[in-house]
Amino acid sequence: MPTPAAGELDALWLAETLRLREEHWGPLDDVQAVRQARLAPVPLEQRILLRAELLGRQTGLDTSLSAWRRAATIGVVVLLGLGLLAGIGAAMGALGDGSRAVNVLHAVGALLGLHALTFLFWLCASAVAPRGAAQGLARLWLWASRRLARGPDAGLAAQALLGLLARAGGLRWLFGAVSHLVWLLALTTALATLLLVLSTASYRFIWATTLLDPQTFVHLTDVLGWLPAHLGFSVPDAALVAASDGTRDLPAVAQAQWSMWLIGALVTYGILPRLLAFLLSAVMLRRTLAGLRLDPDLPGYAGLAARLAPPADTLDDDAPALAQQGPRIGHANAAAVGVAPTLVGLELPPDLPWPPVPLPPALADGGNLDTRDQRRRLLDTLAARPAPRLLIVCDTRQTPDRGALALITELSALAQETRFWLLGNGGPSAAFDASEAAPTRLEAWRDQLRAAGVADEEVMRAAEPALRWLEADHD
Repeated sequence: MPTPAAGELDALWLAETLRLREEHWGPLDDVQAVRQARLAPVPLEQRILLRAELLGRQTGLDTSLSAWRRAATIGVVVLLGLGLLAGIGAAMGALGDGSRAVNVLHAVGALLGLHALTFLFWLCASAVAPRGAAQGLARLWLWASRRLARGPDAGLAAQALLGLLARAGGLRWLFGAVSHLVWLLALTTALATLLLVLSTASYRFIWATTLLDPQTFVHLTDVLGWLPAHLGFSVPDAALVAASDGTRDLPAVAQAQWSMWLIGALVTYGILPRLLAFLLSAVMLRRTLAGLRLDPDLPGYAGLAARLAPPADTLDDDAPALAQQGPRIGHANAAAVGVAPTLVGLELPPDLPWPPVPLPPALADGGNLDTRDQRRRLLDTLAARPAPRLLIVCDTRQTPDRGALALITELSALAQETRFWLLGNGGPSAAFDASEAAPTRLEAWRDQLRAAGVADEEVMRAAEPALRWLEADHD
């Protein structure tokens, strides 16, 4: 049901579905999603929603929610179709084929009996279990929606939505809105069928009894007709009711009064209560949706608070500490990183100076990533402003390990173009030529980079072509 808070509801629904999925099947790989969410200048709750949005696109969970929403809509349409047929059937069953007189009490029971029982049951169930449980047509709707929605996460989508609404106290209003809408259509269809049939065919209305006193029907007709009479519907008088025992023929005007009495009972005791209950459920559901909020204390959310805390400092703030660690550590320029082509060192040892060559003003120094904090801060900066070109400097004397390759993958994902400069050892001039690196380790680097999808022409071994590529105008 569309509401002004539909966009926020979708975000909360996706976050809750993701929470349940991680509870059932373990945490997802959310490094990039957490990094982007941490940079958003919004409260914690909004960062949790942003993480869920990014992971939802990554895992296809948002598609599962859309599929369940379509299935739920189809389920409502199917129920409305059944309600339409039920209304026509109830009206025709109450009147019969016209070959026999219509017992007015049987007709009222056929039109309103099941409706009255289910309506009273809804009132009692709402009073006993105010948070709501699937009842009657709502249970059938949920069953149909689950059958129509396919996929491994379809069940989680339904569970997440129901849990979200249950905590906010809106579940009974959702179920009530669906149930009352179907009943309202059924009763309205029954009314339309009655009007059509009674306008085009002749029917004779009577009452009959074996045990009860005839005056009982006079009194009952008065009681049932009191409220419709106040709404403008005609009610047969006591003499007409007494005469409608089937032993004598009555004029057409008497049959018209019985028709209006039957229609008035259907409108007053059937359509109006369902309409009011549907409007109440819709308004309360709308209010509940408008007040939905994410609870960061729920299991699965509480652990995200520390991980989604925004970076307290920039890369520039770390420059004094970096300077104390020796000449190999670069002083990253946070204002330029992510805007200008950037040079980055990958855990270079102390005997290799950083930067290996003086950098022109047009290039940014991303620093030598020697600590976890340096890596995190640079990744945060690049996530906010991806670099146009990124040159990663690697030491071929070190064997490429899994952590280095994982960092390379993360860095490459945050730049438009990435290339690699392989350094070896020796004197200052030899630091820019990998010829003295151990051949086996050099080949290991090449093999690992090839396995990661890096082409041979994207790997350079000398300073001049590497810096020329970094400085080149690629626009």
